[in-house]
Amino acid sequence: MPNITTRNFSQHAFNTLNQYGLPAVLARIYAARGIQQPQQLETELSQLLSFEQLTHVSHIAVLLADAIAERKRLLIVADYDSDGATACAVAMRALRKFGAIVDYLVPNRFEYGYGLTPEIVHLAATSSAGQPDILITVDNGIASVEGVRAANQLGIQVLITDHHLPGDQLPAAAVIVNPNQPGCNFPSKHLAGVGVIFYVMLALRAELRKRSAFAAGKEPNLASLLDLVALGTVADVVRLDSNNRILVQQGLQRIRKGRACAGINALLQVVKRDFRQVSTYDLGFIIGPRLNAAGRLDDMTLGIECLITDDESRASQLAAQLDELNRQRREIEADMQNDALSKLATVIETQECATGSGYSLCLYDPSWHQGVIGLLASRIKEKFHRPVITFAPGNEGEIKGSGRSIPSFHLRDALDLVSKRYPGLILKFGGHAAAAGLTVHEQNFERFRDAFEQIAQALLTPADLVHIIETDGELDEAELNLDLAYWLAGCVWGQGFPEPNFNACFYVESQRVVGEKHLKLKLKKFDSHRSYDAILFFQVELLPPMINAVFRVQANEYNGNTTLQLLLEHWFPIDSMTL
Repeated sequence: MPNITTRNFSQHAFNTLNQYGLPAVLARIYAARGIQQPQQLETELSQLLSFEQLTHVSHIAVLLADAIAERKRLLIVADYDSDGATACAVAMRALRKFGAIVDYLVPNRFEYGYGLTPEIVHLAATSSAGQPDILITVDNGIASVEGVRAANQLGIQVLITDHHLPGDQLPAAAVIVNPNQPGCNFPSKHLAGVGVIFYVMLALRAELRKRSAFAAGKEPNLASLLDLVALGTVADVVRLDSNNRILVQQGLQRIRKGRACAGINALLQVVKRDFRQVSTYDLGFIIGPRLNAAGRLDDMTLGIECLITDDESRASQLAAQLDELNRQRREIEADMQNDALSKLATVIETQECATGSGYSLCLYDPSWHQGVIGLLASRIKEKFHRPVITFAPGNEGEIKGSGRSIPSFHLRDALDLVSKRYPGLILKFGGHAAAAGLTVHEQNFERFRDAFEQIAQALLTPADLVHIIETDGELDEAELNLDLAYWLAGCVWGQGFPEPNFNACFYVESQRVVGEKHLKLKLKKFDSHRSYDAILFFQVELLPPMINAVFRVQANEYNGNTTLQLLLEHWFPIDSMTL
């Protein structure tokens, strides 16, 4: 059973925030997330880090400004996830505003894999539109050593914008803009790919301004792209440090004012979400997955077209197609998850991963879908609290893996260790601390599984494998109200800045199944006479009379009325004999 703990916070930070005027519950929440001073809560664009601090950003701005002036053909090479799609849309929209001749290409993950590969360079060079002069990568490229070499041989200049961790060798590109590259002192290392290209566009506008490229009053307003920046940042699950929170908050404000692009508005409409109340949850768990579904099952061109069109009718058609792809993705994922969990019984017998001495899980099935294995790995990781890598068939005897990890295990670094200790075992890999991808030969799956397990056992301790559920503690009756729910809904939460959740012990006064798959509850706190409405999604089995629950608070609108509702995230039975 997971351990429930209360987040620690600095008493000094709490006192500072409380004295500034924040109520105690808010001061406690912010202090537990590392906020020391009220100024750290400011989300105005004036507080955004300057683009000038990003290494090589001025150089790429000069190259792009020259290319625009010389009417060179630019081709954006995008990634096939939400971050890649939004980054491509930001680049396309901004560069067109600046007068560039620009188009985009997004690799089909099933044919070409990830990033700027030699095959993608060949595809770009032989397209019907003719060979481009410049390739601009967004959300990829930092590991594309061979792809950049192929482009250079063809006389195509490559400009890399990326945020992924670099390998031992950097590509020989004309310029690389990446806050995580060696020598870059940009204070925020957590920009998403869309954040990096947004900064590049800020630098380009400044360079064009110096060249008097804009007529009076005609300078493009790049703040109009912040809805896309917010979506890509949240959907890519990068850490929401203070700089990213500014980008996301500003983007949310644009969406809530009805000033989002046609594609985001259409995606909100197709899922029946009120744009005026959109939150980071909507971006990360509602809109993001529908964009990702295109890259997982079909072609991310569908998602990018939805984000770059200004035609509302076309945006609605594309959003409907993305919604249908997402429905298909859910069905495939559910089948794969049931299949994977049934296979675990056999895996546990041979590897002792989930319940015995094993510290990791590696699973492969020839029937699994390459586009959904990342989601599958995430679900299994959540269930067993182990680093998980799931594999699906790739090309010509290869299998592709997608991994998800727990907080104490840096997944990309672990794969790097495997590659160094077992040369040739991993054909290629890349990613972050929490998520990574790799390719191995199918015949080497067992060898990789055993090697990865050895690394996991070397880097992890038994304590690391205990699932810790952090909460913001208990709320008294005065704190647990609609005002708190409204305040929480209006703020920016996400990776590294988690949405507040709380815990308490409750009597279950009533419960019933609604919508055929959810539990609607009436709960009463042990230390209170007040009852609360609550919902537990995706469970139909009734709860015991007494529970210890971890929950979030939300405002629930129904039939024109708004009431406080507790959204249960975890629950555990309480034995009356222990009271």
